[in-house]
Amino acid sequence: MDSVLVSGVLVVAAYFIGNVSPAILISRMRGGDIRTSGSGNAGATNMLRTYGRGAAMATLAIDILKGSLAVWLGAALGGAHVSYLCAVAVIAGHIWPVFYGFRGGKGIATGFGMLLAVSPVVGLLTAVIAFSIIGLTKRVSAGSVTAAACVPLLVWRFVPAFFPYVLLIVAWIIWKHRENIGRLIRGEESKIKL
Repeated sequence: MDSVLVSGVLVVAAYFIGNVSPAILISRMRGGDIRTSGSGNAGATNMLRTYGRGAAMATLAIDILKGSLAVWLGAALGGAHVSYLCAVAVIAGHIWPVFYGFRGGKGIATGFGMLLAVSPVVGLLTAVIAFSIIGLTKRVSAGSVTAAACVPLLVWRFVPAFFPYVLLIVAWIIWKHRENIGRLIRGEESKIKL
């Protein structure tokens, strides 16, 4: 099969992997829609606040796994460049899922899974930054945004070929957190109970 066609199929597949939303699926199994509850975000933090720890952990695990899976498939079947395109596609699919009217999550857990697959070192360093800030502030969004902002520097150091791709991904993630950033600046962002 033509390599361009294979690459295209892998990137499209990565987008649709990103469309799988455990937060929406689990909340629907419980008779609701996470996008109309709590903060309205289809992510693990809102699942924790709305449906409890078990639902949040399942959401987190699946979101991380789908980010890694998309990149691994791209790398195994198309090489590094294709895996980077798949990284962009899986985040786009998570944030703007066609299956759910283009209303998805903010990309943090899926982004973490994607980073682990691109570079375990970058993924782990990003997690250390995120959890350190969350531990200090008790605000998940503060840890998420700070870690996301640090990712391009880490990628530049450890995986420079991925740098242009990650700039786009980080811009999307920070844009999706713009309301959280506003609340953090005003001192109105909710704390998390761990």
